[in-house]
Amino acid sequence: MSRYVLITSDQDFEKRVRQAASGLHGTFHPITADYLPPGPDDLLQVLSGDPVEVILLGPGLPMDDSIRLASLFDLQYPEISVVLVTESEDEIALPAMRAGIRDLLHPGSNADTIRKLLERASLAAAGRRRGLGNSVEGQPRSGRIIAVMSPKGGVGKTTITTNLAVGLGKEAPMGVVVVDLDLQFGDVASGLMLDPERTLADAVVGAAVQDSVVLKSYLTLHPSGIYALCAPFRPADADQITGEQVGRLLSQLANEFQYVVVDSAPGLGEHVLATLDQATDAVWVCGMDIPSIRGLRTGFSILTELDLVPPNRHVVLNFADRRSGLTLQDVEATIGCPVDVVLQRSRAVPFSTNKGVPLLQEGTRDPVTKGLRQLVERFSATWESRPHKKLHRRAVVQ
Repeated sequence: MSRYVLITSDQDFEKRVRQAASGLHGTFHPITADYLPPGPDDLLQVLSGDPVEVILLGPGLPMDDSIRLASLFDLQYPEISVVLVTESEDEIALPAMRAGIRDLLHPGSNADTIRKLLERASLAAAGRRRGLGNSVEGQPRSGRIIAVMSPKGGVGKTTITTNLAVGLGKEAPMGVVVVDLDLQFGDVASGLMLDPERTLADAVVGAAVQDSVVLKSYLTLHPSGIYALCAPFRPADADQITGEQVGRLLSQLANEFQYVVVDSAPGLGEHVLATLDQATDAVWVCGMDIPSIRGLRTGFSILTELDLVPPNRHVVLNFADRRSGLTLQDVEATIGCPVDVVLQRSRAVPFSTNKGVPLLQEGTRDPVTKGLRQLVERFSATWESRPHKKLHRRAVVQ
């Protein structure tokens, strides 16, 4: 969980920061003072609890002392983002940059502006922390790219994607990003009740392609502590995005996040194939109906011929219902492989989707929630170390 620290003597500004931080995944710690401690350790030793990610300095603090303290933080604790609150943004920009200050904020900013700045600063801090912790001989460790796939539409891919991302976010706070690659009609934004300022169309061009810090500033923070890169606002923008751009984007994100969860478009188009070329895992989703099951079998066959089947396969049977006229054995015999997770048909799912709050975020007690947790467990660090007999259990359709 993030932690935001503010040092200021301005009570009105403190109220606005408190209001901004209340909508974020983290805690807020104000320190009322018009002076600064000699060094970072003098400040951090009086703070306990969650690690500090963002420190706001001012207003009401001596500018020279703020620049000096920010420089010390940049040297000793580079994973902490320092934000300077100042009216003289143009004059102080160069010294602030040299001191390693993450951003500048005007003291008259409203709560919404402050919240967006805190999101950016928190994202930058999380990226630096992972970079410092995961680097081996100067190279970042690549995260897992999980493609949620289905040749047919209408099988619940987006619901499974958002719940998987939220579930993984509890295991790896600030280490999960969900990418909406249904570029024309993606629903990740509505499924997570987000209103993004930037979309995937912005992330595959310009400075974001070369600079991961810029790319991460285009992500939208969700209250559960995951990040989202949503589909373009206009369906026509999908025609301007190539498979090569998608592959490069996923590779960038995998170097910054532990898990990259991709909600792919139905079918096997250019963007889907580019995703599979990068993916470490594929979650194959089918409904309990003949067209969906046959589509999955055909998709397996085509991708096997193209040698584009990711190393790790996870098959999810959604909308399972024994009254459908099909059995689990029928499904497995048709697709030619075991079903790993069964999600029962449930009225809780459409209710959750319409609210924009994933089931695993609410912790709803429902059989489908149990299945979603089982899917999340397949990506835990201890999964492969389980006894072989537990890697696949016979699922039951109720």
